[in-house]
Amino acid sequence: MSKTRVLVVDDEVGMLEVCAEILARLPDVAVQVESNGQRAAERLGTERFDLLIQDIRMPGSDGMDLLRLARQHDPDLAVLMMTAYPTVETAVQSMKLGAADYITKPFTPEDLLATVQRLLEGYRLRQENLLLSRQVDKPYIFDEIIGASSAMRAIFDAIERVAATNTDVLILGETGTGKELVARSIHRRSPREGQRFVPVDCGAIPEDLLESELFGHERGAFTGATSRSLGLLEFADKGTFFLDEVGEMPIRLQAKLLRALQERRIRRVGGNDEINVDVRVIAATSRNLEAEIAGRRFRDDLYYRLNVARIELPPLRRRNGDIPLMVEHFVQRYAREMGKASVVVDDQAMEVLAHYGWPGNVRELQNILQRTLLMARSAQVGVEDLPDEVVVKSDMHAGEGAVQGFFAMREQRLGAFEQEYLTHLLRSYRGDVAEATREANLPRGTLYRLIKKHELNPADFR
Repeated sequence: MSKTRVLVVDDEVGMLEVCAEILARLPDVAVQVESNGQRAAERLGTERFDLLIQDIRMPGSDGMDLLRLARQHDPDLAVLMMTAYPTVETAVQSMKLGAADYITKPFTPEDLLATVQRLLEGYRLRQENLLLSRQVDKPYIFDEIIGASSAMRAIFDAIERVAATNTDVLILGETGTGKELVARSIHRRSPREGQRFVPVDCGAIPEDLLESELFGHERGAFTGATSRSLGLLEFADKGTFFLDEVGEMPIRLQAKLLRALQERRIRRVGGNDEINVDVRVIAATSRNLEAEIAGRRFRDDLYYRLNVARIELPPLRRRNGDIPLMVEHFVQRYAREMGKASVVVDDQAMEVLAHYGWPGNVRELQNILQRTLLMARSAQVGVEDLPDEVVVKSDMHAGEGAVQGFFAMREQRLGAFEQEYLTHLLRSYRGDVAEATREANLPRGTLYRLIKKHELNPADFR
């Protein structure tokens, strides 16, 4: 992390020397001093400080004016007032103008150190809270990894082996397979467990804001940058930084990220200082990075830097033996959340769920189960409670001898009904789709899709 910068302003040179000597005992603190209020005001307008310590009374300069100016330049700046003439009026005025605290001269080194440490910690916490409030609120895909298949056992083994190292990790997998969950599992099992896990979704943050989110910015770096802001990489210092959907990162930022990963040093937007960061980076993507490299949308050197340890998550359709375990787990969980009694999924409904293709993977499974439980008529979930699109498409993925007979017949009958109904409808209204839509009580777009599905042409009925 960069050093904490403190500016001490007092017209007494001896007091400046005392304060500098005392504050030098604090680790990672750089102390600057000024005996002239005018020069101090100029520095506050051009330099970045974490704490201002200033005397209330100085010849030729009103301490209150300096306080006002400091707060205008940086509303988040912590200010400690010093005075040899404490009064209630002075204290109240200082606090109204934004001073964090004041200390009476003469003071002991212990009093000054304790006050400064408290103010710096408070400033740090405010910065972190601001950063956390900017995080994208994204719920976990699921709260624990579920699976007994050989594919998932291999994943569990990879997590155990990778977690024990400090190596950067690349996680590949389709959307909804649980990449963030795996990243969190690696963090929890690693030596960094007690430190922060900081996620950022490259696809969820506008391109013009992403650089500032990752690396932070200094005050005045761009329009609207009214104060210094920590970046997510700096915030993750000593912990784990999860870079989700790294394949979405703009090509112009990839070079800066590569340098940060190679050197473990960053530079805030608009800043000159390089800041050391100790982070473990876990990146994830649902894109084919080799294809992105071939299309010059992703840097090959960044890919090689990230692809040190690699975990590839299988889609749910390739481990359908795990689906009954997931269904049971999520059904009981959602039933409790909805205040329902114990819910059971019958064998036929379970067979449908096991043979559905799940293009949205575990995220889609969760959504379907929540909808099903919400609309279920009893504590036993049957095929009739499942969404039609799941039931109809399940047969397309069913194995030999599964529920293929029933669902194939159902799909054929449904298709025959649609064909007969649409043909009769178009014939009755002489191909007038607007009138047919009103009669069928369907959205026009839905009717058009059905007509196209059954290869009907309204003009043939006019």
